[in-house]
Amino acid sequence: MTKTTLPAETVAEAYLALLRARGIDYLFANSGTDFPSIVEALARAPQAGLKLPEAMVVPHENAAMGMAHGYYMVSGRPQAVMVHVTVGTANGICALMNAARENVPIFFTAGRTPILESGRFGSRNGFIHWGQEMFDQGGMVRELVKWEYELRNGQQVEAVVDRALALAMTEPRGPIYLSLPRETLADSIDRFEFSAAPRFGPPAAAYPDPTAIEAAARLLAAAEFPIIVTTRAGRDPDVFAALTDLAERFALPVVEYRSRYNALPSDHPMHLGFDYGPWVDGVDAVLTLDSDVPWVPALPGPKPDVRVVQIGPDPLFGDYPVRSFPAEIAITSRVSVALTALGDALETATKGKRGAIEARYKRVAKLHQELRARARKAAEGPQSSPMNATWVSHCIDQAKDDDTIVVNELGVLPPVMTFTKPGTYFGSGAAGGLGWGLPAALGAKLAVRDSGRDRTVIATVGDGSYMFANPVACHQVGEAQRLPVLTVVFNNARWHAVRRATSAMYPEGYAMRSNTAPLTSLEPSPAYEKVIEASNGYGERVADPAELPKALDRALDAVRGQGRQALLNVICE
Repeated sequence: MTKTTLPAETVAEAYLALLRARGIDYLFANSGTDFPSIVEALARAPQAGLKLPEAMVVPHENAAMGMAHGYYMVSGRPQAVMVHVTVGTANGICALMNAARENVPIFFTAGRTPILESGRFGSRNGFIHWGQEMFDQGGMVRELVKWEYELRNGQQVEAVVDRALALAMTEPRGPIYLSLPRETLADSIDRFEFSAAPRFGPPAAAYPDPTAIEAAARLLAAAEFPIIVTTRAGRDPDVFAALTDLAERFALPVVEYRSRYNALPSDHPMHLGFDYGPWVDGVDAVLTLDSDVPWVPALPGPKPDVRVVQIGPDPLFGDYPVRSFPAEIAITSRVSVALTALGDALETATKGKRGAIEARYKRVAKLHQELRARARKAAEGPQSSPMNATWVSHCIDQAKDDDTIVVNELGVLPPVMTFTKPGTYFGSGAAGGLGWGLPAALGAKLAVRDSGRDRTVIATVGDGSYMFANPVACHQVGEAQRLPVLTVVFNNARWHAVRRATSAMYPEGYAMRSNTAPLTSLEPSPAYEKVIEASNGYGERVADPAELPKALDRALDAVRGQGRQALLNVICE
């Protein structure tokens, strides 16, 4: 195997150089006293002729993790994050859980408090080096990562990095965690030699079992009204075309329930919206595609005799402690590959049924038209002040173009939006770790810039989500890195999810009868538009629904025409 030799003088230099050689272009970093050898390596690299990842200062760990998450969503390429020992790791755990539940591979690393109290270069020389150490630093994250390890010495660098990346990219994908002791990073080396290509890569994804595919095809072919439920199948870049083809050929209606990645054009005749509930009475078979929660058992769902097929890289979601959705047939596979195989099998299973398929197509297309018409009517109807989320979503839909990327965290309502291309909608994930949307949008914009394309990125967030995003840190990075993103804050001055959950359990309770339910108010509401102005961005408060379209035009002109960040603080009911 061909070897590459680099003039690295420390383990830190060798480690960073290998990350770059293995395809990691960015190190999103929030540094601390464990970073001196990393800082020195970055400073010496130009003189030494070393190619290292671009180090990007991100002054909060949640924002750094969110940016790596967003970059992967758009590019499909994992990036590295480094934080400050235990305390930095703790700050990143919320975002780490988001990545873990959405199978996003992040090379998550942290320094480790110096092991030795004295006597070695890099050993402890600050009072915090005692208080920051834990007995088991990796224990904080072990349940949320695919692999966790501590780099022990420089001879391990190649084996450790290659193993970490291979495991992160193995389906079901996910983050890894590597701790880096200060003494180890500071160790001197004569040179660094490594294999030009990784020693090993991720194994090929499981191919769908032909017998199971044929059984699933027979089950779907026998159904009068089967339905497909997808949540995050669109993270497979080939799903959009494969699912569109399958739905079209066999008149299979699709519901994108709690969608995190769009998987079918929302204006396609087989698209039946984003809620399973309206169709439960007529459904006699369900095909779920990488959907962790295809329906909520406490709400109207499939009848007990409805037959269910589940397909995905991990169709039973083995990392969830409890999940009991039925699966008469469960198929482990990359979703796009399974859909192609299923299409071939359905050609055989549906012979002689073309008339029934055509009749179902007409029926579903009519339902789709009615659904879209209701959404348009609700969006375009008379508006009051404060405005509702439907109107705000509609106005954003009218302002964006087909290539615009929307990163949505408790903001826009997808039923009134139109997404005709893959990779144009990303929704917040199952873990519900707030503060994801804005940094993910920054990461998405960075990936867009690296691709050479000029695409608008809009982050749509609730006011609570915005505060959780550490917006001062996010806007500082946005200005420093020239990442013009439009942020639309849906400001209802309360924790709406908490109020909604309380109302669902106690609809006639004291909280719902009170003027303000306890623990839900976010009043007085800050002037969020002023926050972005501190980072040379464009900010505007919008309370009149009639003014929102013009305000969006002004904000998008700042983003597209001036290359500035922009934020609209939209006052909602």
